[in-house]
Amino acid sequence: MKIYNTLSRKKEEFVPIDEKEVKIYVCGPTVYNYFHIGNARPFVVFDTLRKYLEYIGLRVKFVQNFTDVDDKIINRAREEGVSASEISEKYIAEYYKDAAELRIEAAFAHPKVTDNMDDIVRFVQTLKDKGCAYERDGDVYFSTRKFSDYGKLSRQNIGELETGARVDVDERKVDPLDFALWKKRKLDDEPAWESPWGLGRPGWHIECSAMSKKYLGETIDIHAGGQDLTFPHHENEIAQSESANGKLFARYWMHNGYITIDDEKMSKSKGNFFTVRDILKDYDGETIRFFLLSGHYRNPINFSRDMMEQAKAGFTRIRNTESTLRHLIAFGADSGGETPFAEIEGFREKFKRAMDDDLNTADAVSVIFELISAINTAVKGGAEKRFAERCLALLLELSGVLGLLKDVDEETVDAETAALVEERRLARQSNNFARADEIRDILKEKGITLKDTPQGVQIIRDH
Repeated sequence: MKIYNTLSRKKEEFVPIDEKEVKIYVCGPTVYNYFHIGNARPFVVFDTLRKYLEYIGLRVKFVQNFTDVDDKIINRAREEGVSASEISEKYIAEYYKDAAELRIEAAFAHPKVTDNMDDIVRFVQTLKDKGCAYERDGDVYFSTRKFSDYGKLSRQNIGELETGARVDVDERKVDPLDFALWKKRKLDDEPAWESPWGLGRPGWHIECSAMSKKYLGETIDIHAGGQDLTFPHHENEIAQSESANGKLFARYWMHNGYITIDDEKMSKSKGNFFTVRDILKDYDGETIRFFLLSGHYRNPINFSRDMMEQAKAGFTRIRNTESTLRHLIAFGADSGGETPFAEIEGFREKFKRAMDDDLNTADAVSVIFELISAINTAVKGGAEKRFAERCLALLLELSGVLGLLKDVDEETVDAETAALVEERRLARQSNNFARADEIRDILKEKGITLKDTPQGVQIIRDH
């Protein structure tokens, strides 16, 4: 497998430190609201990376944090008149709900800042002891110029960097590029912890360095996140971790591209800010996941209703093929003759070649559609039950790597639906086509389409 490494700006063969286990750290959400479609992309993409690595036989130790101490959380708590911990705990719970809808698996560990404060304080102290950090009246800053490789990830020259929107201006800093490791408590309602520098809380960047070290060790295989985190967040993580540990922090850096909304940058002020919870009102989680994987993870993608409708139509095609195969397995004949499966099975290797090429889910999805076309051609030519069983297993295998297709029997229906299907069959048998059409429309309103086949009525759910 080859991965595009942001650090080297090229595709590199992926060779894990331990041939039996891959260590991955992914930056998680700041829990003050439901996560939005832009957040969802790295969650889905790197969940798929984990699934694929496991599919090819590797054990994956996957860590994704929760930032549960932050100005946004504190401000939200003030607005609602509750504690910051109540806000963060609420939205951690909501994260798990929406993640489950998107079929994102829980990580090996989801560390929270508040549960790892001692480790963070020790990390800051280590940097201070090594002369890489300094204190100013209860605040502790990292001395950026003490790290000679600063800028190596984002390819920025430290001598040319200027203060701006991404770099905090603070008169207490020795250098404008220095960044906070520990922040002194300013107001009584701010959450704060004891430290050698007084009551305070961590800066944003230090948490990931400390928790990555605690759960995965000093050097990890892959660090991943959104493109917007490359600078300053990931750049600062590298500076902190390599200064404290004296070792390479991460061997491979992966960053997904941006999401635009109707070709514009997502912004609350523009009114084009969409949480996954909002989108789930119109589309199911698997369709959203399919949309996010339909483009290459490093390329920007545009979220719009038209694009979502295209994703819905594409994923419906996959679901319908699954339903057709299940129907053929349940009701098809099997003469014991040869099946045309040999040529179908070649799609597995084609799928793996796509995924081995820097997690190219776009091409992998195309392979699944090629597989579907081949299956449908064979079914029209009179394919039998044994062929359908093997094709369904392959379709579920490849789709499952992408986190798609719930392994459920689509033929299972509730009693009311089964009764209506039987009534329609009898109506057609007695030439009462008006009633048969009426029943078809009733089921259509329930999200069920009926397809008449030589093997009987096929029930297709409109997801």
